[in-house]
Amino acid sequence: MTKGYNLNRLAYFAAVVETGSFTRAADRLKVTKAVVSSQITQLEQEIQATLLIRNTRKVSPTEAGEAFYARCATILAEADEAFEELSQMTAVPAGTLRLTAPNDYGTAIVTPVVAAFRRQYPFCKVDFHLGESRSDLMTGELDLAIRVGWLTDSALQARKIGSFRQVLVGGSDYVSGLPAIAHPDDLRTADFVSNALMTDPDMWRFTNTKGNEVTVRMENTLSIDSTPALLEAVKAGAGLAVLPDYLVQDQLQTGKLQIILPGWSLRDGGIYTVYPPSRFRPAKVTAFVSMLMLAEKGRSGR
Repeated sequence: MTKGYNLNRLAYFAAVVETGSFTRAADRLKVTKAVVSSQITQLEQEIQATLLIRNTRKVSPTEAGEAFYARCATILAEADEAFEELSQMTAVPAGTLRLTAPNDYGTAIVTPVVAAFRRQYPFCKVDFHLGESRSDLMTGELDLAIRVGWLTDSALQARKIGSFRQVLVGGSDYVSGLPAIAHPDDLRTADFVSNALMTDPDMWRFTNTKGNEVTVRMENTLSIDSTPALLEAVKAGAGLAVLPDYLVQDQLQTGKLQIILPGWSLRDGGIYTVYPPSRFRPAKVTAFVSMLMLAEKGRSGR
């Protein structure tokens, strides 16, 4: 406990002892002699001790002042080392990066970035948690969270780094056996695999290029609480499902999945980096987010 002492005055006291003069101390600190004299006077009053012997030729420490200076010099040196260490930590990625991301986006997009980050910064470690639950950034146990969808917590510091499309897809074999689907209303007869992690997983609003909107409540025949597992179920022919584009790009390119109603779109979602409430972000966080943004830009082509 400092008991309300002004620790800034230690630097003034040390400068006077080291230079032997209020004038030279003022020159070193780039302040006036009056400021230095005032700070020393207030310091002596705070600690109830005479620290300096003043005469016309030289200022020298008292016995108490010499003992106090020895401690001050150690404190100031350690403070300089602490600031230097902090400067290095904020300039060069170091330490353990602790982050979390949803299972699907984390596996498909973030994991390759984590591997690339480790290759580029071998002195950094990464503690990466995958999961659908919203981790509490306020506890200080995480440096960064990746969130996908629509943010609602305004108390956190967030940055949107990308977006994704929600697409209605089905396995090619399953789709080939369906009646023609030309309008969202035609979906009511199709099997639907719903994502149990969503608030209302069966209600979807479609918009066409003319701006017309149609809301459809799908008849789910299977409900799954894992997006990657939902994808596997659709590939296996369990029915149609709404999935994020970053999870189905490869399957669409190979023809394993097909987009249903390509002339109609669903609401886009956002991809966000979310930070704990702090003025400064360590270099490890800044470097990782830069790499993730490049990966996201390459993925979406935006």
